Amino acid sequence: MTSPSNRGAPVSTEPRINDRIRVPEVRLVGPNGEQVGIVRIEDALRLAQEADLDLVEVAAQARPPVCKLMDYGKFKYETAQKARESRRNQQLTVIKEQKLRPKIDPHDYQTKKGHVARFLSHGNKVKVTIMFRGREQSRPELGYRLLQKLAEDVAELGFVESNPKQDGRNMIMVLAPHKNIKPRSVKQDQDDVVEGDDATEAAE
Repeated sequence: MTSPSNRGAPVSTEPRINDRIRVPEVRLVGPNGEQVGIVRIEDALRLAQEADLDLVEVAAQARPPVCKLMDYGKFKYETAQKARESRRNQQLTVIKEQKLRPKIDPHDYQTKKGHVARFLSHGNKVKVTIMFRGREQSRPELGYRLLQKLAEDVAELGFVESNPKQDGRNMIMVLAPHKNIKPRSVKQDQDDVVEGDDATEAAE
């Protein structure tokens, strides 16, 4: 029966190390990945102590469990660093939004195209929205052709990740930068915000 003090206690996800490994024998892996073979737990602990390393259980479900000789403190630090780097990269991935009208004039189109090109060149995805009003809703082909033209005009910087599709009164297409274009930092990216109600940004 579970005692009241243990109810709701979080289950540890940490691997068992050193003296916490309670099995008679383990399949041992050396610090460089070399296969040592099946050894008694006493011998594995002795080898770890002689090498000034930890004995870490890396595959508890195996029979016998697989253990590796490693510097566990260093391993945990490097794993945490990789996790932080991964989170930072995710936070830097943003989707910019550029809004256009189906009957946009040439000068305004060039300005909006410039915004899209800059967003892509800085490694950001761009959600391009065509806004239909009134009778324009009966001419969706105007928006489709405009989106196709925009995609062709910025083809050197990005590609169509999501083809144009109708969404209520709007038509939406998503452009993504080519893989060789890296996202900029958050501080640099703040310079890309376009004033007004025709451009927004959102975390992906």
